[in-house]
Amino acid sequence: MPAISFRLIMAPPVPLLSVRGSDGINMVHGPPKLTDSETFQRDLSKNCKVSTFSKDGKLFGWCNGEVTNIVNCSDSKLLHTFDLPKVVGLEISPKNTILSTWQTYSTGKDGTAGVPNLQLYDLKTGNSLKSFIQKKMQNWSPVWSEDECICARNVNNEVHFFENNIFDTIANKLHLQKVSNFELSPGEHPCKVAVYVPGSKGAPSFVRLYQYPNFAGPHSALANKSFFKADRVTMLWNSKSTAVLVTASTDVDKTGASYYGEQTLHYIAVNGESAVVQLPKNGPIYDVAWNRNATEFCVVYGFMPAKATVFNLKCDPIFDFGTGPRNAVFYSPQGHILVLAGFGNLRGQMEVWDMKNYKLISKPTASDATFFSWCPDGQHIVTATCSPRLRVGNGYKIWHYTGTLLHRYDMPDNTELWQVAWQPFLCGVFPAKAVVYQAVPSDIPAEETRPVEAYRPPALRNKPVSSYKLHEDEPPQSMKPQTTEKPMSKSALKNQKKRESKKAAKQEAKVDEPAEPIPNSAQSNDPISVATGDPEIDKKIKNLKKKLKAIEQLKELQSSGKTLEKNQIEKSKGKYAFLRK
Repeated sequence: MPAISFRLIMAPPVPLLSVRGSDGINMVHGPPKLTDSETFQRDLSKNCKVSTFSKDGKLFGWCNGEVTNIVNCSDSKLLHTFDLPKVVGLEISPKNTILSTWQTYSTGKDGTAGVPNLQLYDLKTGNSLKSFIQKKMQNWSPVWSEDECICARNVNNEVHFFENNIFDTIANKLHLQKVSNFELSPGEHPCKVAVYVPGSKGAPSFVRLYQYPNFAGPHSALANKSFFKADRVTMLWNSKSTAVLVTASTDVDKTGASYYGEQTLHYIAVNGESAVVQLPKNGPIYDVAWNRNATEFCVVYGFMPAKATVFNLKCDPIFDFGTGPRNAVFYSPQGHILVLAGFGNLRGQMEVWDMKNYKLISKPTASDATFFSWCPDGQHIVTATCSPRLRVGNGYKIWHYTGTLLHRYDMPDNTELWQVAWQPFLCGVFPAKAVVYQAVPSDIPAEETRPVEAYRPPALRNKPVSSYKLHEDEPPQSMKPQTTEKPMSKSALKNQKKRESKKAAKQEAKVDEPAEPIPNSAQSNDPISVATGDPEIDKKIKNLKKKLKAIEQLKELQSSGKTLEKNQIEKSKGKYAFLRK
């Protein structure tokens, strides 16, 4: 009897959602449960200033104004408590070995240097490993490669690199004058680093790509891109660490066209290729995002109504979503769905697109939303209205991508929502599912959006409404070159080559055959009446015929006794000169 094997199929995990506000911090189960966590004990402190998940979602940490806690997400077991009441920055290294904390830097009353405010702790033992002075909160946290072989931080125009979490020795330095920012590539060894150096005294700004630890020598950089219009940049690696998108921004638009300043988008690849991404509509660049497949990226740009376009790695447009009220773009973790949204000073309209077929799935509206995030399962999203961006109407909503509202939570009166965050999971835990277009059912009634009438001046309020539009909306369209011919099979290609070779052989045979004599009756007295078959030569022959005909007419006038002008006489003598040509 053959052996029968059974494979246990485990149900996918349910991601948690952390909710932090002025009434404390709590954990909520994601869909389909949508209930409070049974194991996490809600922290009712009103001073929870910071919280974070680890990269794999196994650990969760927060500071409640008294201590800093680290718990295990699976059972909410308390792992460590640190006596750090004033922490406002919290990060966990990719393999959950190091906890980095940041507190506001302060000097002594007599002006002496303050105590180190950047602390690194071993999460296995809870012991302090190293402390640094880090005055600015911007880019405060050290950055690790995914395998934690390398850790880097920006110190006084240098990027310091540590290896294997040994912080007593600086393993390497990348020294460039006035380095202001850097980004490590995702993935494991070999690690790459992108650095930005702002321009000064007429010199351009530039971004360079290096492979660790090859920093020495004039040709050590993998790629280099310089530009003049840049007060600051954002650098975004793709998931395969093969290219970086650099958004260069200026604070002031010297043309006066925009109070957003000017933005340009640059593509830089590790093989040395670089290009400026050409955007067909003028205006600011609101958002840029890579797809998880690392072969395409989407840009939202242009004066409102903004355009959104998908580009390939050659910076050629693939698909244009047309125009609309949007200023943000979000790919799903699996890359199969894309959301275009208009938050902040826009009404919260969202467009959900199937990226395989470029078809619109749904158009939900999250009014007054200031935050958006995909759930790791690629099926659900959360939108939130958070303080201090908006201090009224705080709360969050959980949606299915088909536009169905599954859960809604409004903060109690006189309380504020500060942050919501999904529990992250490693890539591959949630594979992509087939896209559906039919809205999923829900017990939450759909929100009725009341139509907002446009402002009309008093003089026009009692008159018929005109259909005048300030802007003509552009529809979505594919930007790929259209090829009407179907790809030919191998046999068809072979037959086509045979026909072409036979045709060429016939033409060669005609050239080799002697030309047949032309009958005397068909011969013309015109010395240039022969057609060559070349359109350029035939055109010249036609012009010569016109000039010869004009000369013959002048000679007839002269023979009839009419007096010709000097230039006409010279023209009539030029017949033989034309024929010699």
